[in-house]
Amino acid sequence: MTAPVVPDTCEAELLSRVLSALLREDVVGLRTRSAPVRRPDGTWLRLPTPDGDALLLPVEEDGYQCEYAARLPLLVRETDGTGLTSYDTVLGTLRELAEPVDRDGFDAFAEECRQTLATVRLHAATRAEVLESLAPGTGVGGSLVYDTLAARLDHPVYPTARGRSGLTEEQLRAYAPEFHPRFVLRWLALPRETVTLTGTLPEIWPTPATLGLDGLRDTHVALPVHPLTVAALSAAGLPDGAVLADGTWLDVIPTLSMRTVATVADPALHLKLPLATATLGLRNKRTVKPGTLVDGAAGQRLLEAVIDREPRFRDTILHADETTYAHAGHELLAVLCRRYPAGLDDATVVPLAALLAEAPDGRLVVEQLADRFHGGDPLALLDACLTLLFDWQTTLFGYGIALESHQQNISVVLRPGEVRLLFKDNDGPRINAERLSALLPGPWGFDDARIFGTDDAAVADVFATITVHLCAGSYAFGLPKHRAALLDLIRDRLSEAVDRLGGDAGAVLRARVLDAPRLPVKTMVTAGTLLSKERSGAADINKHYTTGPNYLLPGGGPA
Repeated sequence: MTAPVVPDTCEAELLSRVLSALLREDVVGLRTRSAPVRRPDGTWLRLPTPDGDALLLPVEEDGYQCEYAARLPLLVRETDGTGLTSYDTVLGTLRELAEPVDRDGFDAFAEECRQTLATVRLHAATRAEVLESLAPGTGVGGSLVYDTLAARLDHPVYPTARGRSGLTEEQLRAYAPEFHPRFVLRWLALPRETVTLTGTLPEIWPTPATLGLDGLRDTHVALPVHPLTVAALSAAGLPDGAVLADGTWLDVIPTLSMRTVATVADPALHLKLPLATATLGLRNKRTVKPGTLVDGAAGQRLLEAVIDREPRFRDTILHADETTYAHAGHELLAVLCRRYPAGLDDATVVPLAALLAEAPDGRLVVEQLADRFHGGDPLALLDACLTLLFDWQTTLFGYGIALESHQQNISVVLRPGEVRLLFKDNDGPRINAERLSALLPGPWGFDDARIFGTDDAAVADVFATITVHLCAGSYAFGLPKHRAALLDLIRDRLSEAVDRLGGDAGAVLRARVLDAPRLPVKTMVTAGTLLSKERSGAADINKHYTTGPNYLLPGGGPA
């Protein structure tokens, strides 16, 4: 009997996500210069072009960061009815409408789409073999299985998130989290005086002698190098006195972020390593700038100080320790030693990014967890998570702080009758210096001057785009059958948290988030790939915005 042919829907699904993102970000005026046209099959947007023609995009009502989303993987030329049904033809056509200086960005995005399509097809072809090999466990080590599931899920906003610049299929299979591989690190011995070390390196850290470099025992210190970074490091030129060990040391498994790896010998110890690739945009490099290590430790100290003043969070909000790190003054020569808190071995630890992923049995992870911990009700599970999340994040807002704690940086920690949240990566907050200094005077030792402002604007933008859109709204729009109930739930729990906060800070959040006619929306494709920083004006490509409809308003979401 011949096996049924499974249709390849990967390119159509990718193009739909790409068109929706370009519409949301108003690329070449696709949103603001278009007019709706009613046709028998529904609404189309008509964009006039300089040559007297027009482009037509079929859309449907959406509401999650944009009024419309693409409903067909298609862009049509009006005069001759030519259908553009591939990312190459769509981006090639839109490229001609862009300013000449910006056209290279469209070429780069087309390459990003090509890499993503190849990866998505690889995921589809390997789904059964990978998922059947997974056995979810408990503790931080058990969470790596959920990282694998999350890595096979599309990002709520960025259309080509599964692509990784420049990596081959062989490299993805060997090092990417969606394949749950195990590999061994390379090591570089550097003269001690060239290495800045903060904290105490873990006991499992090798000496140069361990790596076969006995002559460097007293003069050098070893830094780990991801196998994918060895070639880039060699091309950049090793520092004077540095020696790359021939051998390998320390078995690891990649986490969802890929550049961060969990050590097999001690699953509670993760190492964040520079990676010579980019994700979520051409300019979103996966290297590790030394200043971000300083900022992560400063962010941790600040959050610990807040919890000291807000003891109700002491047992429910957990943080990984990120105060041990080393670097040699170069973004390819750095390591963060992230240590997770003890006492989680019997808990189920799941990154929020995995909740909507498909588990091996075909159910969503959130449904599995609801069966185990919340009587089969996913809304009850999300309610418990969001209640705690909003309480913590609004409390931080009262101190003038908004964390860039997206779905990848927060894990839910579950035991029967207990929900906690575990945070990591505190290096990119936005802080209202005046609000913070009134309650917790510094200095706090941050390296990046962009972190501080003198008002609530940037802080509220991060709160809306990260806490609201990615950590709340994405679940309402990602679970269509529960959408109305979840939008009500999000609105109610956030309103309760804002009321609990009260005062001037509560009034700001109510005005800028709950009651605002429109909310900030990240322009990740525009700032990350399509436009240079000079053209986009983005001081930070991860914090560059347009606006979208506020689905938190009563009746704000589509039916």
